Amino acid sequence: MAFRLVQQATDGEEPANNAAQTNGRRGGLKGGNARAAKLSAARRSEIAKKAAQARWQRS
Repeated sequence: MAFRLVQQATDGEEPANNAAQTNGRRGGLKGGNARAAKLSAARRSEIAKKAAQARWQRS
């Protein structure tokens, strides 16, 4: 029922996937891997420790 209502309200059209969305996603997918490759093991460890400390402070 809900599916039918949404289709009627939107005429069943898919949203347009423009070039900016595609390029933004492509860049986002590359970014994390490129950053991880650039960081040294010591720096990654430092970042992980800081993140863990922040998580423990919240709870």
